[in-house]
Amino acid sequence: MTGNHKDTSITRRRALAVTGGTVAAGGLAVAGYRSAFADTTTGTEATTGAATGTGTAATASASSATGTCMTLMSSVTEGPYYLDGALVRKDITEGKSGVPLTLRLTVVDATDGCTPVPGAAVEIWHCDAWGYYSGYTTANPGGSAPAESEDGSTADDNTYLRGYQIANANGVVKFETIFPGWYTPRTCHIHLKVHTGGEKEDGTYEGGKVNHTGQLFFADDIAQEVFTLEPYAKHSGTYTKLDDDMVYDGGGAAGGLLTLKPVKKADPSRGYKGTLTLGVDPDAENSGAGSAGGGTPPGDAPTGTAPTGTPPTGTPPSGAPTASAAASS
Repeated sequence: MTGNHKDTSITRRRALAVTGGTVAAGGLAVAGYRSAFADTTTGTEATTGAATGTGTAATASASSATGTCMTLMSSVTEGPYYLDGALVRKDITEGKSGVPLTLRLTVVDATDGCTPVPGAAVEIWHCDAWGYYSGYTTANPGGSAPAESEDGSTADDNTYLRGYQIANANGVVKFETIFPGWYTPRTCHIHLKVHTGGEKEDGTYEGGKVNHTGQLFFADDIAQEVFTLEPYAKHSGTYTKLDDDMVYDGGGAAGGLLTLKPVKKADPSRGYKGTLTLGVDPDAENSGAGSAGGGTPPGDAPTGTAPTGTPPTGTPPSGAPTASAAASS
């Protein structure tokens, strides 16, 4: 499988030791892994055209002429697959196979000339290559996909592809993960929250408040090319494009669309680097309910995204953190 991160020190059904460190990753070509996750610096992405709102975030750029930020964009729903208690760590793969993805996200204060927000905690979570979320491994991703248990990884079913990072002095966080898969009726995406005012405790992040709840998105042409690769190709069905997604608002970077650069243009299996700048109001608080439900899922949606907004029928394994229900996936 492409980009197969392995860690033989943990078993699939055993909880990870709470260390806040990085899960060792092997099984991926060393050169490809190092290239995909190289600690390089990228420029700040700028965009235009976003809606205003309270307790919101936006793609932002500091203007050398005015020192002002871009207009704020509304937050969106956290969805039904959120779990409390994610670990503070850079590598969230836990052995899950997929095309490597390194995310470099910059948190800035949109109310103060886009100055960095050091200490902000960025939390992300997303599905695996076949559309399964940790904690909800029996929720049907739609189409035809192998059971999540067939992936052969060492991943812990309560925690894989979830984690926090704390922003450095420049407001920057970096994650090492895999390109997400898809599930009906959603396009390819990553969920995100920005927290401030809390602190790292027992390997996770406690206290403070949520300033922004959002989602990160991927260009259709890149996503569809990735989905022809293994292990993604084992999940067949109708993929939802950005224009048909119930959450993505078409706003480009202001709507959460990542800037993606391939590690090697001729070989997408080597991975991608994704960047985005998030402008937040550190004084605002966001409930995670969001304002972009996006409409009713189609009739062939998995049971986890029922039109009533109920949480997935796939329940977390015994001892998993408590799920937070929301209106949309």
